[in-house]
Amino acid sequence: MPLLRKILFTAYILFQCMPQTNAQENHRYIFLLVGQSNMAGRGKPETIDTTALAGIWMMNRAQEWVPAREPLHFDKPAMVGVGPGYAIAREIRRKDPKAEIYLIPAAVGGSRIDLWVPDALDSLTKFYPYNNALTRARAAKKLGNISAIFWHQGEADSHPDRCNSYEQKLTTLIERFRSDLQQPELLFIPAQLTFFTSQRNPSKVVVNKAIKKVAEAVPGCYLVKSTRLTHKGDTLHYDSPSARMLGIRYAKAYRKLAN
Repeated sequence: MPLLRKILFTAYILFQCMPQTNAQENHRYIFLLVGQSNMAGRGKPETIDTTALAGIWMMNRAQEWVPAREPLHFDKPAMVGVGPGYAIAREIRRKDPKAEIYLIPAAVGGSRIDLWVPDALDSLTKFYPYNNALTRARAAKKLGNISAIFWHQGEADSHPDRCNSYEQKLTTLIERFRSDLQQPELLFIPAQLTFFTSQRNPSKVVVNKAIKKVAEAVPGCYLVKSTRLTHKGDTLHYDSPSARMLGIRYAKAYRKLAN
């Protein structure tokens, strides 16, 4: 009998260490957070944002898993704050109390979509946005497949010289992530841009239409709307309540796609 217990215990440990692929079955979720500053977060942290919760982890800059709390990102240490990432995890766990959630922060404030290609350097932060995100996601895959990629980017491409090529570049980005991570059906969830009015920046309208068209055309994508959200006073970045609300919308979009 002692030998049988030892065999069963060993089998259990081996099972726990095996890569998992179905989040609904094993309650493990691994999310990659990419884009620019509104994904990285610029809201003012409050208690709800800085309180670690059981079952929610984040990958720090050294690629170590630590209890999650805002700020998750480290692209611009003097500016980072509350983004949607932690709220995504809290909402997922609210619906699935058994969830173990692993967040991979990899957004870079101010990054154009042209920097989200292999070996492209962001001269301001000295990051290679795509390379960095891919390296971190591959490290996280030791725990299992990536459950979804959450994307919020496009403000830097809301320019007459860049907006018209955004649709094709975003489509290519999705294909590249899926290929490089060897997950051809990896879920990809983008959000609309906010705050710029069409009068102030008509190129933003072009980018928003492109994001919507890609989300509708590419299988495994779902558009997250950013209506009725507010900025923190700079007409660009979400305040903390809006960043949290956006995170809840991201989580709901993920559940719709994953079910």
